[in-house]
Amino acid sequence: MNLSRLSLLLVVFIDVMGFGLIVPIFNTVLLNPQQPFLPHGTPANIRQLDYTVLIVVFFLFYFFGAAFIAKLSDYIGRKSGILICLSGALIGYVLTVLAILSSNYWLLLLGRAISGFTTANQPIAQAALIDISHDDQEKSKNLGMIVAAAALGLLGGPLISGLLSDQNLMGSSASLVLPFYVAIGLILINMALIIFFFFEPGFKKQKVNFGPLDVVANLWKVRSHPVVLRLSVVMLFSLMCLNAFFFFIDTYLLTKFKFGTLQNSMALAVFGGSMAFGSAYLTAPLHERFKKFPILYVSIAAMGLGILAFMLNPMPGLSYVLIVPITIAFAIMYPTMLSLFSGSVGPSEQGWVMGVTVAIYALGSGTITALSGSLMAINLQMPFIIAIACCILALIAMAKLFRYPGVQALDTKGK
Repeated sequence: MNLSRLSLLLVVFIDVMGFGLIVPIFNTVLLNPQQPFLPHGTPANIRQLDYTVLIVVFFLFYFFGAAFIAKLSDYIGRKSGILICLSGALIGYVLTVLAILSSNYWLLLLGRAISGFTTANQPIAQAALIDISHDDQEKSKNLGMIVAAAALGLLGGPLISGLLSDQNLMGSSASLVLPFYVAIGLILINMALIIFFFFEPGFKKQKVNFGPLDVVANLWKVRSHPVVLRLSVVMLFSLMCLNAFFFFIDTYLLTKFKFGTLQNSMALAVFGGSMAFGSAYLTAPLHERFKKFPILYVSIAAMGLGILAFMLNPMPGLSYVLIVPITIAFAIMYPTMLSLFSGSVGPSEQGWVMGVTVAIYALGSGTITALSGSLMAINLQMPFIIAIACCILALIAMAKLFRYPGVQALDTKGK
């Protein structure tokens, strides 16, 4: 693998690593009454609200920033767009460290907002890898590698946070901010790799003729792309299903089984490891043997059934095992959807359509987090019930909307 492609995959790794790194630590900092970050005696529902607000603010800024910067990269180049995003991630992590050290919730919120607005690295890297692909087979391979890098990020993030914050393993050097120092170091390395090894031969910068407020109008273009619109509905419900599960695993295990930071980090590590396995060893062979629609039907249904089993499970240890089929199903579903989106537009609109996929992710994640977080105080299992409902809606939408001839033309194999 050349250093140019490696630098792009590291971009995706770092982008996704943040979720697995931050979620266990934020759960500990905000939801554990023994932690001094929030005032002593803060009610559990207020702690849950503070946690939910952090996630929602991140995705609110993510929704606008990802679409804007992904589109901006079509004008200023993928390299410049990636460096903007890495700079934002760097600032966000520095503010997070300062916030935890000073027990300042508002500083933590500011860090999440900045990080959210500049979290467009994944769609830009996706578009860049598509740009350098010579044929459909290489494009599918590169898209699969993106999911593998994302999965390794989900695996690496919780391992970093769990191991480096556990005093039983690290002794007196362990702390809740040490994982963020590692993240800052990785970002600096990635910035150097992008600067020195990633190039865009033949690319010419264009005059930027839009601004942040044009993001909504840019996304509104989906209306004039009936194929993209139909794909977007199915992807929205599919991602809402997965994220209603992912963002509340730690809270659920902390509340039901009294899992600590390390145990919750290991749960997310299983999540990432399973996704890495599915994307690396199952996605490409399935795409070669089967058409895309059957793959989507089975993988979305498997996600819903897996979440149902996880929700009904009474044994702490079995929780780790039940995470595996859910994430493997997602690892198959997600690149399949990305391939459909990529095939629905021409080369000049790859940046736009990848920005749309991330905007869908941000919209679905923010909506489902706000809804599930508010209802979790009523019923601990509510996020998982909502996730299963979203799976059912995704399957219904697919059965109805994918009858459109333009979508039907994308149902191929070997691409």
